[in-house]
Amino acid sequence: MGLSLGTRQRRRAEETLDELGLLAQSAGASVVGTELQERPRRDAATLIGRGKAEQIAEIAREAEASLVVFDEELSPAQQRNLEEILGVKTLDRTQLILDIFARRASTREGRLQVELAQLQYFLPRLAGKGVLLSRLGGGIGTRGPGETKLETDRRRLRKRIQVVRRDIEGVRRERLTRREARRRREVPVVALVGYTNAGKSTLFNAMSQGDAVVSDQLFMTLDPLVRRVLLGGGRQIMAVDTVGFIQKLPHALVAAFRATLEEVVEADLLLHVVDASAPDLEEREAAVESVLDEIGAGERPRILVLNKSDRVPATRSTALARDRSGSVLVSARTGNGVDDLLVALESRLQLEPRRVRLHFRRGDRTAISSVYAAGRVLEHEEEGEEVTLQAELPERLLARYRENLR
Repeated sequence: MGLSLGTRQRRRAEETLDELGLLAQSAGASVVGTELQERPRRDAATLIGRGKAEQIAEIAREAEASLVVFDEELSPAQQRNLEEILGVKTLDRTQLILDIFARRASTREGRLQVELAQLQYFLPRLAGKGVLLSRLGGGIGTRGPGETKLETDRRRLRKRIQVVRRDIEGVRRERLTRREARRRREVPVVALVGYTNAGKSTLFNAMSQGDAVVSDQLFMTLDPLVRRVLLGGGRQIMAVDTVGFIQKLPHALVAAFRATLEEVVEADLLLHVVDASAPDLEEREAAVESVLDEIGAGERPRILVLNKSDRVPATRSTALARDRSGSVLVSARTGNGVDDLLVALESRLQLEPRRVRLHFRRGDRTAISSVYAAGRVLEHEEEGEEVTLQAELPERLLARYRENLR
């Protein structure tokens, strides 16, 4: 069930409603019908108005539907009122996305972050579950015996939220340790970001020769994957495949997944993967940019990757690339353009090798070891207290050894 606040928003409302159907299918539901209502403002009690709600109830009975999903976030009161009118279970877009995330989380890290998002979503919704859960009346002779069930549930949820946050903080520290280890190895990190189902995992596999799960279902990648990508000549990067973004992405999810999304914030370069065949390409680009801004990655350097070019007429793909300076056209499925993308990566990350002659004191073992770790040593000469290395180093590292260049 979708809502359009005026005629101008109707096209976008239709697109997000279609997307809601795909989300429902990804959650295991069978869509038996969709409805879109146009009205000037949201109804405080039922979102769509009582008359429309009663109409939906009749449609649901005729279709024998057991679930109605709304493409808006419902307040606790709206959800309760709608369930009374509709007579079936009622969910909003946020609950549906949380359910998909809960199904897809396969690691302890992912499950913790999903649980935190669910707890934060349901805590304010404990109220209104019925008068039996509310405090007994006030005044002499009417006070309750102490803590009510509602207050007990709230206390337990808050306590669990604290425990989960503490566990997630441990996960964040572990990720920080791994990132620091990658920095010490001088390996650049490239994070793939983009709208869900843009083909990030397929591109990730094409770049890394990996076997990440690929599917047309939304949010197939939830737990981030890190793989080495070899560029030839001893050069390499670490690629990170991340969770896909979506329009109306719940803020609770963004907050809960901050530990994972730090991989994006700390990456040396972002690959913003776009489905070039999507009719609402611009809206999807904007949705991703909005989330990047929200997590503090809006200023990270990036390359726009126009994926699925094999599904787009040549004139269309050429126009898209022309309008987006610096973008790269690829088809991760066929492999076309992937080599061009790797070349663009080398250039942006300044990974082109430069042959240099470096001089160190014999006691500078740490600096000498770093050259071996970061580049390719061609000659190693020692004379007295001086060590001379002929090496090929990535251009991005030359400034570090400026004092050793002769």
